Amino acid sequence: MTETVISLNDIGLSLDGNAGRVDILRGITLDVARGETVGLIGPSGSGKSSLLMLLGGLEQATKGVVSVLGRNLTDMNEDALARFRRDHMGVVFQSFHLIPTMTALENVATPLELAGHADAFERAREELEAVGLGARCDHFPSQMSGGEQQRVALARAAAPRPDIFLADEPTGNLDGTTGEAIMDLLMGLRDRHGATMILVTHAPELAARCDRVIRLRDGALDLATPEAAE
Repeated sequence: MTETVISLNDIGLSLDGNAGRVDILRGITLDVARGETVGLIGPSGSGKSSLLMLLGGLEQATKGVVSVLGRNLTDMNEDALARFRRDHMGVVFQSFHLIPTMTALENVATPLELAGHADAFERAREELEAVGLGARCDHFPSQMSGGEQQRVALARAAAPRPDIFLADEPTGNLDGTTGEAIMDLLMGLRDRHGATMILVTHAPELAARCDRVIRLRDGALDLATPEAAE
């Protein structure tokens, strides 16, 4: 029997804005199996990134239940969510979010050190080698190209050996060739760690590499065209 690692039950997200209460997500029900790669697509403003934020515990649902690895994220406080994310998730964003005063090795190793891993630097070096940056460990972000910085971000996400990868437009700031190379690396890291992956993308060629493609429209699942890409 296939194990479900992500389960969303009638999820809603509403936020207060200048024009009043805004419904960002509405009635999202979805299960994701262990090892599955799911592509989230849809027009800008459809709620893709917001849904990813809920899955990572970076935003709290205002309705329904978000269950990840058997834990109800909607019942957890911010500290518990941070620990859960640290222990079980690797997150990659469109922006690299590297610390400019740290080397590539330090950017990858520091979160591991803070989590109490005695082998933080050894593991960080291993992951940088896995993304082809073994020779760039002592370089700072300003000394690297955008593609290299995103590789450091991938290594940082993979270093905790997460159960789940969450990727929000990981190739959005890169040219086509570099973006394809980053996607190859991300898929390779997923396979290497046996992780489940949720990928937000506007690129149809990236969505096509996922096991399943889900379209959002106006904050809800677009069940009429589930396999269509932008």
